[in-house]
Amino acid sequence: MISFSIITCTYQAASLLERTLESVRSQTWAEVEHVLIDGASGDGTVDMIRGYQAEVSADEDSRHSVVFVSEPDKGLYDAMNKGIRKATGDYLVFLNAGDVLPSPDTLETIANSVGEGEPLPAVLYGDTDVVDEEGRFLRHRRLAPPRQLSWRSFKGGMLVCHQAFYARVDIARDVPYDLNYRLSADVDWCIRIMKEAEKCHLSLRYVPAVLVNYLAGGMSVKNHRASLKERFSIMCRHYGVVTTVFAHLWFVLRSVLRR
Repeated sequence: MISFSIITCTYQAASLLERTLESVRSQTWAEVEHVLIDGASGDGTVDMIRGYQAEVSADEDSRHSVVFVSEPDKGLYDAMNKGIRKATGDYLVFLNAGDVLPSPDTLETIANSVGEGEPLPAVLYGDTDVVDEEGRFLRHRRLAPPRQLSWRSFKGGMLVCHQAFYARVDIARDVPYDLNYRLSADVDWCIRIMKEAEKCHLSLRYVPAVLVNYLAGGMSVKNHRASLKERFSIMCRHYGVVTTVFAHLWFVLRSVLRR
């Protein structure tokens, strides 16, 4: 049976975290490990997680588990690397405070996309809906994932939402987040995971379902200009300067044509 490690990194997240915890706890799939990495919050986040951990542990009918650490870190991507090191499942995914798994059978749907006995794909990925702070649907994510994905696909932008990108844990352990990036290390990480998959001759599998309700906003949106500069640097690193410049000219043209 495929097992999942859901990694949630928190800091002062008490106002948004409860629905994320509940969406993980309500999953019908048995093999679920929720790894919570907190940056020494002082707003009630720690007490909320400890209560959640106690409730999951006390549920004798559940095979879910909770791993919890609260300590200072060097930022979000450092916390994510801690989460990778703690993960013990077959696949991991990052679910931020405020993001939710859309239905109780989301993980079951993902697991059932892999046939019994077949080699595990390097990545399982799917669609994303965007919600507001009350959890209300706003829109489908503008960039939709292709049915056939490779590391070259991200020349057209980050076509798969980070929270809908399930990576094999054994691969992710060898591909930590690059802490030289402050805002867009997730883009670089996804590309490097897919490059590693190609090197190992492993597939990337599309799951035809919405895999996350993603909370609008986030660090890269609040620091939009700096994030774009970082993404440009990342694309140059992976695709070359000429290809990246032409891709960005297409992004500008595309935005004009949509008006």
